[in-house]
Formats: sequence, structure tokens, C-alpha cells
Amino acid sequence: MKRMDGFPNQTKRQQLRQSFNGSFVISCLLTALALVWVAVSLLLISNDMYKWTAAAIAASLFVTAVIVYIKRSESLSFQNYHTAIVETLLRSDAVPLAVLDKKGMFMEMNEASSRTLGYHRSELLGEPIDRIVDPSSRSLLNETFESALQGETKQININITHGSGFPLELQVVCSPMMQEDEVVGTVIISQDLSDRKRNVERIRYMAYYDDMTGLPNRTLFQMKLTETLARAKEEERVVGICYLDLDRFKLVNASFGREFGDILLMQVAERLNRDFSDNDFAARMEGDEFALLYCNLQSEKHLLELSRQLLKAIEEPYELSGFPLHITASIGLVTNQDENDDSYSMIKKADMALVKVKESGKNDCMLYSDSWSNSSLERLTLQHEMYRAIQRCEFVLHYQPQYDLGSGTMVGVEALVRWNHPQRGMIPPGSFIPLAEESGMIVQIGDWVLEEACRQNKAWQEAGLPSIPVSVNLSIRQFVQNDLASKVSDVLTRTGLDPKYLDLEITESMTMDVSHVSRCLLDLTELGVNISVDDFGTGYSSFHYLKNFPIDRLKIDRSFVRDIQQDPNDAEIVAAIIAMAHNLNIQVIAEGVETEGQMEFLRKHKCDEMQGFFWSPPVSSDNIEQMLTPGYV
Repeated sequence: MKRMDGFPNQTKRQQLRQSFNGSFVISCLLTALALVWVAVSLLLISNDMYKWTAAAIAASLFVTAVIVYIKRSESLSFQNYHTAIVETLLRSDAVPLAVLDKKGMFMEMNEASSRTLGYHRSELLGEPIDRIVDPSSRSLLNETFESALQGETKQININITHGSGFPLELQVVCSPMMQEDEVVGTVIISQDLSDRKRNVERIRYMAYYDDMTGLPNRTLFQMKLTETLARAKEEERVVGICYLDLDRFKLVNASFGREFGDILLMQVAERLNRDFSDNDFAARMEGDEFALLYCNLQSEKHLLELSRQLLKAIEEPYELSGFPLHITASIGLVTNQDENDDSYSMIKKADMALVKVKESGKNDCMLYSDSWSNSSLERLTLQHEMYRAIQRCEFVLHYQPQYDLGSGTMVGVEALVRWNHPQRGMIPPGSFIPLAEESGMIVQIGDWVLEEACRQNKAWQEAGLPSIPVSVNLSIRQFVQNDLASKVSDVLTRTGLDPKYLDLEITESMTMDVSHVSRCLLDLTELGVNISVDDFGTGYSSFHYLKNFPIDRLKIDRSFVRDIQQDPNDAEIVAAIIAMAHNLNIQVIAEGVETEGQMEFLRKHKCDEMQGFFWSPPVSSDNIEQMLTPGYV
């Protein structure tokens, strides 16, 4: 092939003008460029593999155009030239192409066009194009066709009826087909817009909606909130946000896999949609965090009431792939009481309220307070002071008595850590335990609590007081340690405490990693210590593990005890837990007992033990010594 050094010189151009019709050349080049445009446009809407395919198509078509130009410059006859370009394009299966005569009848079409239109070529050759064009597009197509017969190239969108009967939108480039000085027909290149429109709609959907749950995402939530705040300001309406986070959701993913967690998120999303009015708005913000926008509240109290209803809805049992699951949530609340608030600041405040709930023990809701503005700095300061507190031995243990519901005798104590801060005074666990867990310092604190509780219990026994077990809570960071049993054994050896007087409390959610739990609990029970499940009924698996793990005692969570006299559901749950545990020869203790009515209900249903403010709050070791002394009333 000859090298092309540039455009033909003047003499050559004159010869070419005499041999060929220039308008046909322009038409062919426009057609080729149109093909390139179609291919390149596909790059914008397709996946990576298709992008490479489209790029290859565009390149091959461009080469075809260059070859045609070179052939022309070598003075091929017009007929050969015409045949070459038409046959090349028709043989190409890259894009749909058809040739119409001057009457609009199909003269030829390639396989790509046949597939796009949904007809075999034999069904359309010799047939008018109007046969497949929707009546709404015929006028536009006829105008474009007439323009092509006048030598113009145009691009339009038309609707046709696919061979299978469904409507189809096409983008069409209609160019004149020239033979010497005469337009002999038109060349039509088409592109199915349905896929592109679906992709555009998909992209738009993904920009504003969460793909997994179908809920609006953070972007759309902020847009909706901005719009709602503007209207609420004009109409003087109260607007509120519930910022919701599932408690211990990461443990679900870690124990059962993300697929299991995704199913849970979808079911939670369904409940949020189920319990919402048309005027309100729910969104998935990220991970296991959801936001709910209430557009027409009566007051902050109204928002609190709605959030408590929301907590109850989330707490309803789940069924995931045949597996029963119970989960709770924490909710941070904020309203538009500050007229300077925008969507960003309101979401931030709701998130801060959520953090406060998490720090206070989860499974609750809380309204934002302006006094929290410096909470981040406060957290960092407290975390630093906590590190020093470990070194300076500022932590102390208080003990809450546990009583036999039949005899009223003290049968045990639970060790509860407190921080005796030199400037702040006694800091309750809800204010520093979440920070300790977050920073990892909970392991050091937990190790100290275990040793101090065992040491103190042995000291009471050596003082001649009745021997009772002491309960110690294990954090999840402690429980996942491979050497936990070895650590406990070392503590028992150092303190001299008989293992039967140590009760280790784990939370229900810690039992999800079955293989680790089985090994760990077996090692601990071989030491002779007792195992209790704390906060029973609020975790993820509830009853399924009780038959398989060496559990000695269940502790009914205070959230069920609190309303047993008012809420029939809670009363039934508590009664069922007691009956089920006794059938498995497991002792039951209820925590958070604050009224005589609660105590009588538990006694009536044969609950074994109780602890709570009704008989005694957590007290110092000296107070426990007095309470254990014979004759103490």
C-alpha cells in the first residue's frame, strides 16, 4: 500500500473531481464518522469489557474510512469504490446498518441491524421502513429521509415496534447514498437507546439510592432534609431526625459473614418503610446506620415517643435463613430548634446524640444537647486520663448483692468497676467503659477487675464471713483472647480463691463464634468456675446455644424486668425464659429489680435469684462485709 504523504495536489484533485463525485466522498466519510460516534458513545454507558469492544469497533471503522480514501486517491473506479464501502460496512457486524432505496424500501441490512430490529432480513428486504416505525415517529422519519435524499445527513430519535412486539427507541443517523451525481437511497445507522437509557437511569438511581436496601442514601437524605428545613422555617413546623445504629452489628458480620448481615439490613429497612407515613423519609446512611426524617412533629416529646416505637419495631424477632435473631438499636435525636441549623449540622448533632446513647449502654434513644459541643475534646481528654488512671490505681470495685428469691439470703455479689477520679470524683462505668473498649484499655481494666474481685472475695472468706461467689463481667476483647483460661487460672492461683466461688459473666452476643466459644467455655469450666450469660434476651441467638454450651446461669436483662407489670409481652418473655432455663437445669437471676411488684412477679414465676436497687444498689467492699456479718438487718 502506498504511503499517504498528504492531501492530493491541485492537478490530482482536478483529476479526482472529474472521476468521482465529491459529495459521495463526503457522504461516506460522514457515514464512517457517524459509525465512530456511535461506537465512542457506547464507551460512556457500558462496562469495561464493552468499552474495549467499542473502542476496537471505532478504530476499525476509522481504518475503513482511511482505506477508502486511499483507494479513491489511487483512482479506483466509482463502482468499485461504491461496492467496497457498502460491502465493508454491511459485512461489519459492529453497529446496525441498513440501506433504503429512494422509496424508503429496505435494500440491504447487516446482521446487527436484524438483531436490533428483531426481524430476519428476509422479512424486511423489499418492505417499507414505515412498517416497523411507530406512528408517532413516522412524520419525523419521513422529513429526515427527504433531507437525506436532498444530500443532508441528520440524526434523530425514533420509536419502532420490535419484531417481538415491544416498543424500542432508536437513535438514527440517516445519510444520503450517492451514485455518481444521483442520490440512489439512504444509509441508516441505528443505535438502541433502551440500554443506554436504562444505564442512565441506573446511574441516577445509584447516585441517590442504596442498592441493597432500596432506601434513599445519604446524598438524597441531605437534599430532602435541606428542602424540608426551608419549608418548615416558613411554616414554623418542627422537624426531627432519628439517627439509628444497630447494636453489635459488626459481631453479626464477623460471626456469620457479610451475606447474613446484608439480609438483616434488608429486613431492618423493610420495617422502617413499614412503620413510616408518606410524609416522612427513611434512608440508609452507611453500614448499619439509618436516618429517619420526621417532617411534621408536634414537639421534641413527640419525637421521643416515635423513636421509642422505632426501638420496639427493631427489637421484634428476625428470621434469617431459618436462624432466629434478636437485635437492638441505639438512636440519636435532634430537632430544628436552632434556626441556624442546616442539614449538615443537624445530621452531625443527631450522630453525636447517637454516640452518647452508645456510651450509656445502647438500646435507647437520646435528644441532642447543646452542652455536648465540646464532647470530642472531652472524650480525648478522658481517654488520656484513663490511661493514667490505670497506672495510678484510680479504679475501685463496688459490689451489688444478689439474693435468693425464696429465702431472701444474700447468695452472691457482682463486681462493678468505678473510676475514682482525683478531680471529677466517682465516674460511673457508662461514662468510661465505651471509651475503654474503643481504645483497647478495657483488657487492662478487665484483668485488674478479675484479680481484685478474686482477692477481695478470698479476704472476706479469710475474715470468717459466709462464702459466696463473686460475678465478674468479661469484655468481648477479654473473651476472644486465646489465653483467657490460662489468665483466670493464674489469678485463682495467686489469690487462693476456690474456682467455685468465681462466676464469669459473658454477654449473649459473645456466643456467636461457636467454635471459639466451645473451646473457651470448656477450658474455663474445667477450671471449676461458673459461667453466666448476662443481658439474656437482648443478643442475637437467644436460645439455640443453651443446650450445647456449659451455661450455669442466665441473667434476665433489666429491659424486660422494667415493664413486666405494664407490658404483657415482657411479662410473657420473662416467664418463658424462666421456664425454659429450668427445663435445661439452668439457674435464673433477674437484674434491675426496683419495685416490690417486680420482685413478686419473679417470685411467683419461680425465678431463683434477683439483684437491683429494690434491695441494694452497688456498694463498697466494707458495706458488703457488714451485710455478710451474721445478724445484719
